[in-house]
Amino acid sequence: MAERNRRTVRDLRRGNRARVLQRLYFDGPLSRQELGPVTGLSSGSISNVVAELSAEGLLEEAGVVDSDGGRPRTLLRVAPDGGLLVGIDIGETRVRVELFDLSLTELARTERLLAQHGYDVERIVAHVRTGVADVLRDAGADPRRLLGIGIGVPGIIERDGPEGPDGTRGAVVHGQTIGWRAVPFEQLLREAVDVPPEVPLFIDNGAKTLGQAEMWFGGGRGAGAAAIALIGSGVGACVDHGDILDEDRTSLALEWGHTTVQLRGRRCRCGSIGCLEAYAGAEALRERWREAGSPLPEDADDETALAALLAAAYPGRRGTPDPVALALLDETAECLGAALADLVNLFLPERILIGGWAGLLLGPRLLPEIRRYANEYALSHAAARTTIEMGRLGPDAVTVGAATLPLADFLTRGGSRPAPGATGAPPRTAVHAVRERHRTPVN
Repeated sequence: MAERNRRTVRDLRRGNRARVLQRLYFDGPLSRQELGPVTGLSSGSISNVVAELSAEGLLEEAGVVDSDGGRPRTLLRVAPDGGLLVGIDIGETRVRVELFDLSLTELARTERLLAQHGYDVERIVAHVRTGVADVLRDAGADPRRLLGIGIGVPGIIERDGPEGPDGTRGAVVHGQTIGWRAVPFEQLLREAVDVPPEVPLFIDNGAKTLGQAEMWFGGGRGAGAAAIALIGSGVGACVDHGDILDEDRTSLALEWGHTTVQLRGRRCRCGSIGCLEAYAGAEALRERWREAGSPLPEDADDETALAALLAAAYPGRRGTPDPVALALLDETAECLGAALADLVNLFLPERILIGGWAGLLLGPRLLPEIRRYANEYALSHAAARTTIEMGRLGPDAVTVGAATLPLADFLTRGGSRPAPGATGAPPRTAVHAVRERHRTPVN
């Protein structure tokens, strides 16, 4: 019984630390006096937690503010150099690896193109291994300071995969469009990447990591419900309900690219017919334009082809628009608008954000038409309550979102370091797990 009570006190103390860290991270800098009302902790508990976190190098002073007739108040914030995070985007054209500090300021990056070798699992694992080593070396960083590695991948993630040699179970990836069938990706990475064994790996769908980045730092901030579309060589989406500090927040990855937009339509690379991805993905756009007689060289990659397609359709003041390119892009806008209307009707989001490297290229030209078609296909009342905008975080949003996976875990644990044998199942939010277990603070 005594041991059980000690665990409870320890857990509740960790919950208090988490409350302070989370509020300072998302709403800081704040003074000690401001932390009390927003965390529900007493002034004594705030002082104890701040002293602990400061001694561990996780908090730092961020200036002072005058108070009404009293002593100036010291502002506190999460110290950027309190730890390191790695975010990895396993995209469909490249593997991008970035190293961040706790403020998600980029410290180093590297990229590996995939065009020549496709999605060979062993090669991608090797890219991740060398990429992590490169960014740590380039930043002169100690791997022991890593709080975790987050990875965004295409496909469906199965959390509880087969047992590995160390007795743990890791994430398995089912990426049908890239030829990955039940790939024990976490186990392969754990065996390959040269980091301390206690550094956890967090693997999630790339659209979901993009969505989390936009909800935390981008166009989704403050929305009660938002859908985020990732348009690259393929197409995906996620739906988020609830603010980042909402204990009931949920995030759901969707295989949106494989919803049907055309009966008896084009064959998709997933094997089905009429999928959105077969019309709006950059790979499909390249193939459709080639079939229409474009002057593309045979070895043109998706990014080169999409840039050329847009240049042909919108050549500027001195050029003549290519009617074939214009018609192809109008059909793409209609398919995207119709598919976004499905998200509107099904999930009633306040906002829809368009991201991904291809989405960022297409959006500035097609956004007015996408909105028009979405309004035509969606229920009018639901459409009137939804705005469709571009994502705000640019092409690095997936890697930033991937880095938020270990960051969320770190905040949930109240700043405690990963224990040996830690695993990387992402918490539902940065705060949900702590609030669910510890609804009453210890004062």
